[in-house]
Amino acid sequence: MVMDLFRSEEMMLAQLIIPADAAHETITLLGQVGMFQFKDLNADKSAFQRTYANQVKRCDEMLRKLRFFSDQITKSDIMVSPKAGGMSRPYDLDELEAKLEELEAELLEVNSNQEKLSRSHSELVELQLVLEKAGGFFEEAMTGASTIQDELRMRESYPGEDRSPMIEQPLLNSGDIELQEVSEAGGMRSMNQLGFVTGLVLTEKAASFERVLFRATRGNMFLKLAHIEGKVNDPALGTKLEKSVFVVFFAGERARSKILKLCEAVGANRYPFPEDRSRQRQMNAEVNARLRELFVTLEAGIRQRETVLGQIAQNLADWNLQVSREKAVYHTLNKLSIDVTRKCLIAEGWCPTVARRRLVDAIDRATYQSSAQVNTIFKELHTKEAPPTFFQTNKVTEVFQDIVDAYGVARYREINPAVYTIVTFPFLFAVMFGDLGHGLMMLMVAAFLVIYEKKLSNVNNEIFNMVFAGRYCILLMSLFSVYTGILYNEFFSMPMTLFGRSHFICGSDPSLPFSRCPEASQTGVVMDPSMDTPYPFGLDPVWHGTKTELQFTNSMKMKMSVIMGVVQMSAGICLSLLNHLHARDRLSLYFEFIPQILFLSAMFGYLSVLIMMKWTMGTRETPIKADLYHVMIYMFLQPGNVDCTDENGVAGCPENLMFAGQGGFQLFLVLVMFVCVPCMLFPKPLILKKRHEARLAQGFMHLDDDDDENDHGHGEEFVFSDVLVHQIIHTIEFVLGAVSNTASYLRLWALSLAHAQLSAVFWERILMLGVQIGNPLVMVVCFFMWAMATLGVLMAMESLSAFLHALRLHWVEFMNKFYHGDGYKFVPFDFVDVGKELTA
Repeated sequence: MVMDLFRSEEMMLAQLIIPADAAHETITLLGQVGMFQFKDLNADKSAFQRTYANQVKRCDEMLRKLRFFSDQITKSDIMVSPKAGGMSRPYDLDELEAKLEELEAELLEVNSNQEKLSRSHSELVELQLVLEKAGGFFEEAMTGASTIQDELRMRESYPGEDRSPMIEQPLLNSGDIELQEVSEAGGMRSMNQLGFVTGLVLTEKAASFERVLFRATRGNMFLKLAHIEGKVNDPALGTKLEKSVFVVFFAGERARSKILKLCEAVGANRYPFPEDRSRQRQMNAEVNARLRELFVTLEAGIRQRETVLGQIAQNLADWNLQVSREKAVYHTLNKLSIDVTRKCLIAEGWCPTVARRRLVDAIDRATYQSSAQVNTIFKELHTKEAPPTFFQTNKVTEVFQDIVDAYGVARYREINPAVYTIVTFPFLFAVMFGDLGHGLMMLMVAAFLVIYEKKLSNVNNEIFNMVFAGRYCILLMSLFSVYTGILYNEFFSMPMTLFGRSHFICGSDPSLPFSRCPEASQTGVVMDPSMDTPYPFGLDPVWHGTKTELQFTNSMKMKMSVIMGVVQMSAGICLSLLNHLHARDRLSLYFEFIPQILFLSAMFGYLSVLIMMKWTMGTRETPIKADLYHVMIYMFLQPGNVDCTDENGVAGCPENLMFAGQGGFQLFLVLVMFVCVPCMLFPKPLILKKRHEARLAQGFMHLDDDDDENDHGHGEEFVFSDVLVHQIIHTIEFVLGAVSNTASYLRLWALSLAHAQLSAVFWERILMLGVQIGNPLVMVVCFFMWAMATLGVLMAMESLSAFLHALRLHWVEFMNKFYHGDGYKFVPFDFVDVGKELTA
C-alpha cells in the first residue's frame, strides 16, 4: 500500500461505445465497480436539453416524496428499523414510482382526515369550556338576580314605593325581539336589545382585547373573562396555547358588528351559547357525546397513520438508495453523446490501468443481462491531456493524504508527500508536544477512538467527526509524543529515572541531594567517577530545577531544530530529483536540483556539521567553545578568517577554529554558493530559448513526450520573457527561502520550550501549592484547577497549536521543494459515494 502511495496510479483515457438498450445496465454496473470517471461530452447543453432530463425529473419527484415520508416519520417519532433482508420485494423504477405515488396519496388523505378530526375535536373542547365557564357567569348572575327580586317584592308591600321592572322578564336575548318594561304609570314601553357574544381568546391578548373593545364601543359593553387552567389545543394552529373564556355584553346592532370584527382581528374563536338552562344542559350532553365519538375515531386514525408510516419506514432507506442511484445513473447518461442513428451512446473517461480487467468484465456482464445484440466496445484513447490523480488509500493513510490534498492535489505521477508525512508529521508534532504524561493522555483518547471506531462512526456531530477522521494520525502523534517525552525525560514536567539515577553527584558530599548541595548553584555538580559515560537515554534528570536548565535545554533544542530542518529540506530537494528523473527533465536536474542541494548544503548543511562536531568532539577537559553564531556571520563578512586574526596576525577568537583548514574550506563553500545562484538563474531559460529557435528553424513543433520542455511549456506558446521572469522568481524564492525556512524550523524549539514551561508552571504553582498547604479541601481544589488547566491549555490549545505548526512546516518548508500540487482528483462514478451522501 505504501508503494501505491509513492506515485499516483497509472491512468488511461478510454472510450465506450454502448448499445442504447444496454446503456442503463452498463452505467449501473460501472457504478458498482467505481473505477471510471466519465467526461461530460455534452457540456454545451443545458440540463433541460439533455436526453435523459425527464428521467432525472422523475427521480427528483420521487426523492421529494421520500423526503416527505421522512419528515412525517420524524414528526410521528416512529423508530426506523429496516428489515434484516432489505426491501420487502424489489421494485423497478416504474413500479416504485407508482408505489410511492399511491403511498403519498394515502398518507395525504389520512393526514387531511386527521387534521379535520383534530380541528373538530379542538373546537368541541373549546365549546365545552365555553359552556362550562359562561354557564358559571349566568348561574352567578341568576343567583344575584333572585336576591334582588326578593328585595323588590318586599318593597311592593309598602305604599309609595317605586315599582321596578320584574326580574323574570328576559333582559338577555340573542334574537331581535324587543324587550318590554313597565313604566311608572303602569304602561309598557319598548327598549333596544341587550345581546352577548361568547368565545375564547389568547390569555396574552386578553388585556389588549378588553381595551380595544372599550374604545370601539365607547364604553357601551361589559366584558367578563375566565382563565382556563392549563393549555388548550388551538383548532387553527394545532398547538397548545393558554386561553381565556370571554363573554361580551352589548346593546345595539352596530356594537355587535364592531365586536365581531374585533374578535376576528385578535384571532378569538366565537361559539354559540344558549341562555336557557335546559338548552345548555342539552348542548353540553351533545358535546360530550361527540367528543367521545371523535376520540375513538382519532385513535383509529392515528393507528392507521402509524401503520402506513411504519410500512414506509421499513423500506425508506432502501428506496432512498435505489432512487438516488437511479438519479446518478441518469445524470451520468446525460454526459454521454448519442450518435446520429440513436442506436448507441459514446462515453469517454479516465480509469486506472489496473482496473481495466474489472471494467471489461462489468461491461460484458451488462451486455449479457440486458440481452443486447451488440457488445459494448472498450478501447483506449491516446491524448496529451493531463490525467487525474488517484491514490489508493485505507483508513490509516487516508488522513495523511487529506493533509497533503488540503495543500493541493498532486500532479499526475508526481512524488506523493503523504508517504513521508505518515512519519514526519507526527514526529515534528511530538518534538513540540514532548511529554510522557501528556502523550499517554492523548494515547488513551486515540486508543478509545480506534477501538470503538465502528460504534463511533455513526455519531452525527461535525466537530467530533473531524477528530474521529484523524484518529490514526492522533494515535501516531501520541506515540511519538511518548517517545519524545522519554527523550526529554519529562512526565507532566517532572523528571524521571527510567534509565537509572543521574550520572552526576555533589562534589563535596556525594550522599547529598542536588537541592542541598552547596556548590550545585555555584561551581556545579560533577560527574560520578563510577559512571564516566553519558546518561543512557535522553536528558539527564540532574538538569531539572537547576539555574542552568533553561540555558542548556534552549541550546540543545535550538540546535536540534536546525538539524531537523536542514535534514527535512534536503530530503525535499532530493525528492525533486526523483520527479526530474521520472519526467526525464535533465535540464531541471542540472540547473535546479544540483545548485539547490549544493547551496543548502554549503550554508546550513555546514552549520549542522559544526553543531554535531561541537557536540561529539569535545571532552570535559578540552571542550569546544566555538561560537557558531560568530562563525557563520564572519563566514560571509570575512571569508577565510575564522579565528578573527587582525593585521598583526593575532587571533581574536581562536576558539572558533574547530579543525585544520577551516578557513579555506569556508571560503570554498562561499564560492560554491555564489556560483549556484547564476546557475539556477540563467542557463535554463537560455537553453529553452535555443531549443525553441532550433525547432522554429526546422519548420515544425516537436511533440515528443520525452522532451524536456514538457514540464515548462505545458503546451503553451513559448515566451522567453515569461520563462526568464519565472526562473528569476523561483531562484530568489529558493535563496531567501533557504534562510527563512531554516529559521522557521526554530518553532520546534520555541513551542517545545513553551509547552515544558507551561507544564512546569501548572505543576509547581497550582498542584504543588495545594500539597504544600496540606489542607485536603485545598488539595482537591488545586488538583481540579491543575486538571482543567492541563486539559484546556496543554491538551487542547497546545496540541492544536503544535498541529498547525507541524502542518505549516510540511506545506511551506518541506513540500515546496519538490511538490507542484496543481493536479486534479480522480472522481469516479461510484455508488459508494451516493450512499455516503445519503448518510451524511
